[in-house]
Formats: sequence, structure tokens, C-alpha cells
Amino acid sequence: MSFGEPNNPYGPPPQQPPSSPGYGQPQQPPASGYGVPQAPPYQQQPYPQQAYPPQPYPQQYPGGDPQFPGGYPGGPAQMPRPTRVAQILVGVIALAHAIIAVAYVYFLTQWDEVMTEAGITGDPEAERFADLGKGVVVFFLCLATVFAILGVVLLLQYAKGGNTVRVCSIVYSSFAIVTGIFMLAYWGLGLLLMAIAIVAIVLSAKRESAAWFQRPRY
Repeated sequence: MSFGEPNNPYGPPPQQPPSSPGYGQPQQPPASGYGVPQAPPYQQQPYPQQAYPPQPYPQQYPGGDPQFPGGYPGGPAQMPRPTRVAQILVGVIALAHAIIAVAYVYFLTQWDEVMTEAGITGDPEAERFADLGKGVVVFFLCLATVFAILGVVLLLQYAKGGNTVRVCSIVYSSFAIVTGIFMLAYWGLGLLLMAIAIVAIVLSAKRESAAWFQRPRY
């Protein structure tokens, strides 16, 4: 018996050819769709951080906290100086009207005595004109009293009032000019009252005063 015969059933098995793709083994897919090795993913490099300068406030007003002399964007935290001066002048105008009211009261207490010394009593026509004049004095007395009270109310509203207080201050000072015109004959007091009223109008109309009365309230 020979082990070299190919038909011998007891001989060694024939050797198999080397395995290759397509002969009983699954074919591995390529690394990419076209057989090209896939490149490593792209890593984006971070950009360097840039230091931006601090941005100023969009709008600044005078006044505010001493640590922030430029003020806050929402408005001044303290009453500006022009507004404070306008408040003082409104108080002076109110005081002037109070003094005028007191002067009218004193004049009315002396009215009858003055009319008697002038010889008006006993004449019906003269007494009619005297009563008419007395009514005019009473009207100006009431007007001066009302203006004095209004001035005190405006004076107390400067710290917490809104833009209405500023507008009313301008109107109030404008009427004070009319009062000064009627008082021009009294030792120049009317001219002084007119000057004070004009300055109060100018200061109330300034931008600082508008920013104070229009500031947000939280």
C-alpha cells in the first residue's frame, strides 16, 4: 500500500488552496465607500479670547451716588442743583404771596377807619364805590392765599412728585409774574418777584429737572 496514491482512502487528505475573498469567507467592507482610508475627524481649534473694554452706560445724568459721579441710566439718585434752586424759589414765591395775603388782611381791618377819615360815610354813591373796592381787595386776598397754599404743596412734592410737579411749577411761576406786575408800585417788590419767577421757570425747564421728575420709581 502506498500513501502517495491519490485514490487511497487511507492516505492523507488533499491540501486545500489558500483562502481568498469570495471563497467561503465574508468580505470585509473597506474603510470608506471608495476604498480610501477614512481621515481622522477635524477638530476645530478654539479662538483666543479677546478682552473687550468696559462699555459705558447708554445715558448718564448728573447727580447720583458719590461712587458713580456720572449718575445712573435710569435717572439721578439725588435732586440736581438746578432743581433744588427751583424748589427754593418756588418757596420764596409762596412766601411772597403769604405776605401779600397778610397785608390785605391788615388793609381790610383798617378799611372802615380809612373810609371814615376820607368822609365817604353818609354818601350812598360813595359808599357803593367803597364797597366795590372792598370786594376787590377781598378777591385779591383770597387769590393770594390760594397761591400761597399751592406754592407750599408744590414745595413738598419736589422730592417724590412726577413730571406734573415740574409743569405745575412752570405755570405757577408764570402766574407769579402777573402778581409782580400788579406790585410794581410797591418799592420794587414786584420787579423782584418777577425776576425770581423767571429764574424758577428757566430752572424748572432744564434737562436736569426733567430727568429728576421723569426718573423711574421702583
